[in-house]
Amino acid sequence: MKKENNLAVLIDGDNIPSNNVKEMMEEIAKYGNPTIKRIYGDWTKPQLSKWKKVLLENAINPVQQYSYTTGKNATDSAMIIDAMDILYAGDVDGFCLVSSDSDFTRLATRLREASMMVIGIGEKKTPEPFIVACDRFIYIEILERDIKPVKSSRNRNTKKEGVEKITNRVVTLITSTIQDLSDDDGWVFLGDVGSMLQKKQPNFDSRNYGFQKLTPLISSIDNIEIEERELEGSRHKLIYVKVKD
Repeated sequence: MKKENNLAVLIDGDNIPSNNVKEMMEEIAKYGNPTIKRIYGDWTKPQLSKWKKVLLENAINPVQQYSYTTGKNATDSAMIIDAMDILYAGDVDGFCLVSSDSDFTRLATRLREASMMVIGIGEKKTPEPFIVACDRFIYIEILERDIKPVKSSRNRNTKKEGVEKITNRVVTLITSTIQDLSDDDGWVFLGDVGSMLQKKQPNFDSRNYGFQKLTPLISSIDNIEIEERELEGSRHKLIYVKVKD
């Protein structure tokens, strides 16, 4: 049995809203077991009061960090120091950095240099350097939409607030990735496509475009062909895709 990854979840309380924390923790659980859960901030400030109930409900440990001087973010420094301490302790396989602050770009890069998996979670305002420094970056706005029931139609991304359009640039990214990985007949396993898209763009997520999974997103693109293949000795089917000639 494959060992589950142990994750350290470090949250920038000064930079992340307290909404949808439960959904955020459920998302993180897809990638491993969050054995360390800490949130950093100056808990003497009234604006952080909304976090208190949320922390108890999700077993997240608050770390007090006073603001020593105006204009300096002591919370960032405390979070970075803790991350390095956790790294050297060797008790985790990866980190989840929850912030929309580009100040954590170097930290994410350093953790990946140490062969750590790094997942970023933040708002859509997050600067690009921090996004690309992570193995995967998930927008909080996606998690907000996920909890709202929405009617969907086949092969169409439902019009929801904040959903991005499938532009020619997105289509080109997907089709070029398929062609990069395809065999001599043009076919490639969809799972490999998804993995490569993540490497090319850590913030690539089918939910950004209103689809819960990659398969319906791919199905909505006219010039991509999909084929289901039965897995020998199993009832499961594998999905292969190719760019139409």
